[in-house]
This record gives sequence, structure tokens and C-alpha cells, in this order.
Amino acid sequence: MSQTVDRALSILPLLAEGPADLGQVADRLGVHKSTALRLLRTLHEHGLVYRQSDQRYRLGARLFALAQEAMENLDIREIAHPHLVRLNEGCGHTVHLAVYEEGEVLYIDKVESRYPVRMYSRIGKPVAITVAAVAKLLLADLPEAERRAVAEKLDYPMYTARSTPNAPAFLRELERVREQGWATDLGGHEESINCVAAPIRGADGRVVAAMSVSAPNVVVSADELLTLRPLVRRTADAISGEYSGRTPQKDNVT
Repeated sequence: MSQTVDRALSILPLLAEGPADLGQVADRLGVHKSTALRLLRTLHEHGLVYRQSDQRYRLGARLFALAQEAMENLDIREIAHPHLVRLNEGCGHTVHLAVYEEGEVLYIDKVESRYPVRMYSRIGKPVAITVAAVAKLLLADLPEAERRAVAEKLDYPMYTARSTPNAPAFLRELERVREQGWATDLGGHEESINCVAAPIRGADGRVVAAMSVSAPNVVVSADELLTLRPLVRRTADAISGEYSGRTPQKDNVT
């Protein structure tokens, strides 16, 4: 039975490459045509493959509907939270998770620092979009035209001397973030607070969320915080793998 299931599932990535006839499917699986036909018929009955008028098979609409439904029901916060907690336990600093929705970047999860000096931030609160590291990652992933349109509509308050001053500077920063795959906020919002962030990607490679570690200067210097960048990126990669289904949950490590 397990061999039959394995063979049937092996047909799906083959058809993802394009329509294939019975002979091609049989050859790829290394089975007789009659065996391949039984597998295809079963998949066809469940709507996972479709037989075209030219007798070739392609992926069925039901498969796409299932994939879409699964994606819509994925809760990035639920998936990410255990990873954020482990990261917090390892470094002791505040950990945030953020998403981009309707023109705002919002915190959707937070694990507090174990140190007495803590950041003032809360779940559901918009971040300072022109300086926050998580915002840079989320906006950097937008298509260029959309990225430029967003940047040109924003206000650029000078929270500190290190704040992003205008749209051209912001766009340059987003391009740099896009190329390097991580972001920082080193005193851009509050002089005493530094932050390093990494992107969380879906199965299509697009950024669906961003996570960060933040700490005040009185607890750790900016240079010391930046040494956590590899750990932050590994955590984000582990969340990405679980969210997109690339790795089993038990294999995810931070």
C-alpha cells in the first residue's frame, strides 16, 4: 500500500512540469502502463489530475483548490511562536513578529526580554515604518513599482538623527536590504534601541512576515547585538521551512 501511495504521489511533481501521456508517466514511475493507468484514474476521481482531450494528463483544479485553502488557513503566528520563544530563551532579548497589511506593518507576536529594561511595543501596534527593521524587509520584497509608490506616499519623521530622511534614501535602504536578505534599525527610532531582523518566506519565496531581535544599549551594544544575526536568520529560515512545508516540524532547530 505504501508503495502504491508513493507512486501515485510521484505523478504530481511530474505533471507539475507539464502535461504528460500515459507512456511518459509509466516510464517515469518505472511501471507497466496498466499500473500507471490505475494510479491516474484514482487521482482523476479525486480531482487531482485531469485528462485532456489529447489523452494527456495535467494537474487537476481540485489540487489547486486544496493548496489555496491550506495556504489561507496557515497561521504564521502559531507556526512561528515556538521558534520565537526558543530564540528568546537563547539570547534573552525581545523578539517580534510582524506582517504587512493594508499599508501598515503590524506586530502580531512578541516575546518579552528577560532583562528589566524592556521595549515599549505591543501586539497589534503599527511599527515606525520608515525605520523599523521588520518594515524594511517587508517593503523591500514588494515589486519595484509598488515599492516606489509606497515610499513616495510615506511621511519621514526624524525620530532621531539616524532616522531615514526621505523617499530616495528609503528606497536605497530597501534595495540594500533586498540584496543582503536582512535588515537593521540601529537607533533609527529610539537612540537607545537597536534591532536586527530576518525575513520569513512562503513556498513561493515571497516574504510573508519578518522577525526581529531588539535590545537597548544599556543591555547590549549594537555590535554585540549584530553578532546574533546568524541565529536570527536560522530561526527565520526554520519558520519559513515549516510554514512552506519544506521541512518537518521535528527537524526545525534554532
